[in-house]
Amino acid sequence: MSETLISYQNVEIAQQELCVLSNVNIELKAGDFIYIIGKVGSGKTSLLKTIYGELSIVSGEAEVLGNNLLTIKRKNIPQLRRQLGIVFQDFQLLTDRTVYDNLKFVLRATDWKDKHEIDERIEDVLKQVGMADKGSKFPNELSGGEQQRIVIARAILNSPSIILADEPTGNLDIETGRKLVELLHSISHTGSSVIMTTHNLLFIKEFPGEVYRCENHEFKNVTREFYPVEVAIERETAINEEVEKDESHLDIAAGQAEFVSEEETGKE
Repeated sequence: MSETLISYQNVEIAQQELCVLSNVNIELKAGDFIYIIGKVGSGKTSLLKTIYGELSIVSGEAEVLGNNLLTIKRKNIPQLRRQLGIVFQDFQLLTDRTVYDNLKFVLRATDWKDKHEIDERIEDVLKQVGMADKGSKFPNELSGGEQQRIVIARAILNSPSIILADEPTGNLDIETGRKLVELLHSISHTGSSVIMTTHNLLFIKEFPGEVYRCENHEFKNVTREFYPVEVAIERETAINEEVEKDESHLDIAAGQAEFVSEEETGKE
């Protein structure tokens, strides 16, 4: 069974005493890919901010990577954030430094000291996001899509358990955005779980995940609006068939073992 990384139960989120979202119930497990959709100002970013401790939770139960967000001490939030990778819509790269130096800055800030290990890790993440030859470039020498790939590389430097991507395709054209979501989706299959906010619903069909909507201060699971019930039934049927096959194989194996045992007894 997959480990639960985030668990929110009946959470209420507010800013300046105004309710942003109520009845937030969400669970993120290892390998999950979750979309959060909704209009501008509906609370998507506020929800992400609660996960990395930027915004407090009013009530409910909220746990992230074993940390109770209602009781976590301020001094422990940096440690929590080190286990998260955050992808911002506006990149937030240091414009006076090369791609390599941007990534090195993060590793140095998170206690990496060995130069060889730093170089090796930077090379690895740049390869993973398809930017292996961009280490010497400055951010202004890269396209928007390339900059966002560097931001993803920065987010995965410390192999985080969770990646939070806040409208990562918001400033990109459709095709560039599609490639970016494809990259994030592949990352969710190889290590880090992903929560991505988006207003572009086209990606949801192509790259399946669980879908939640922020609307009228409410937070709802709307996955079945995007994936027909028939598909869910087919998947469940396929799983049941696999289980039946496994049970059948076990029965056969048990029968063979019993036959061998009887044969050995006969020989004696």
